[in-house]
Amino acid sequence: MSKLYFIPGSQDLYGEECLKQVAEDCRQMNDFFNEKLGDTVEFVLLPTVETSRICVEDMRKAMDDDDCVGVVTWMHTFSPAKMWIKGLQILRKPLLHLHTQFNEKLPYSEIDMDFMNLNQAAHGDREYGFIVKKLDIPHEVVAGYYKNPDFLASVKRFAEVAKAMAFSHDLRVATFGNNMRDVAVTDGNRLEAEIKYGWEIKYWGIGDIVDIAAKVSDADIDKKMDEYLSKYDMDTDNTEAVREQAKYEIAFERFLEKNGCKAFTDTFQDLHNMKQLPGIAIQNLMAKGTGFGPEGDYKISAFSAVLMKMAEGREGATGFIEDYTYDLTAGEELELASHMLEVPASFARTKPKIQVHPLGIGGKEDPARLVFDSVIGDGIQVTLIDLGDHFRIICADIELVKVPEPMPKLPVAQIMYRHKPNFKIGTAGWLQAGGAHHAVVSTALTKEDIELFAHLTDTELVIIDENTTEADIRYF
Repeated sequence: MSKLYFIPGSQDLYGEECLKQVAEDCRQMNDFFNEKLGDTVEFVLLPTVETSRICVEDMRKAMDDDDCVGVVTWMHTFSPAKMWIKGLQILRKPLLHLHTQFNEKLPYSEIDMDFMNLNQAAHGDREYGFIVKKLDIPHEVVAGYYKNPDFLASVKRFAEVAKAMAFSHDLRVATFGNNMRDVAVTDGNRLEAEIKYGWEIKYWGIGDIVDIAAKVSDADIDKKMDEYLSKYDMDTDNTEAVREQAKYEIAFERFLEKNGCKAFTDTFQDLHNMKQLPGIAIQNLMAKGTGFGPEGDYKISAFSAVLMKMAEGREGATGFIEDYTYDLTAGEELELASHMLEVPASFARTKPKIQVHPLGIGGKEDPARLVFDSVIGDGIQVTLIDLGDHFRIICADIELVKVPEPMPKLPVAQIMYRHKPNFKIGTAGWLQAGGAHHAVVSTALTKEDIELFAHLTDTELVIIDENTTEADIRYF
């Protein structure tokens, strides 16, 4: 179970009785957080910081516990910030600062100096906020009464992003082949990505998958076929092509498990000894949370895995997608986003169909794939690019819509969406910002989730939404 360490602040100036009350109030707050947010993360209360030594000990506990994904701090009383310097310098995990009070209302008729001294987050949090800024530590601040639903929702968002960041720092990506020849945006500095986000980006030849696939038994393929038939409708007589995909999926699963990888890439320019380009195999894996990037795009492979982790437990779909083509009917402009094969099954609005069709790229046999129309509703499109001296996240609000008319000659999974605030600004802004043609689309996450992730990872962020203007995009 992931944990957030709750570290309150005080000092010994106000006496032992005050410190006892601080400890009791914090215990009750910690219990409340576990009651309301325990399905997302476990809150663990640590000793109140009264000295720099206690602060260092608390932060060391947080850093030494692999299950701890972040630290939550709050100044119940005034807590002189010099006591926090050495401890905060140790911390390398996401930091949340709660600006709240144990009491919701002031006892106007009874308030005295003892009450003031005990309940002075307005005083103590400003002192603490200064030192966190002075140390230049990316952190989140949530302000309000801690029992309010909007306050809890913000704390929950922090917990989900912190869990995704911990996942990111332990993420291994298997790249089968290099990125697609001559393509720029899928490339980048892999070492910098590892330093920045913790990703371990490893290279293997596609022959390693071919070797594993050759040893997959018919019995194991039968089990995978049963899985497919339990989730999808068989809409082809070419079951051998489907069994080939089942064999690929088993091979990828075994390889990824053996090598501790949660994301991978392939490329149609490196399919040596494979009969098909992987299709349903990858679509099914992505639906289970495995990150993927086609054409060797390791950034979107890792990023999709991280965002799927962030979206765990939420309603909606999250996964890789590629920009393809437009309907430019004036005032009704839409984008058709898809890929040759690899659209996550989690986007299906109705039960997907397994079909086999020719593929005019890769030079291999006709691959089996899932064909479906996507979910509809508000969503975001997010990408991560490498600009040489820094990374940039671009996040655009979109609306997923139904396909206006059938496309019987396009047997691939199809996602259509409308750009916000409109087609002209939405697409021009994406291009001005350097947005890639590979992205993650999500109807589970929001731009606020991406803003927090970008802030806590100190990544440049460009937002395109209903409020974006033509003047704004000139400065992207």
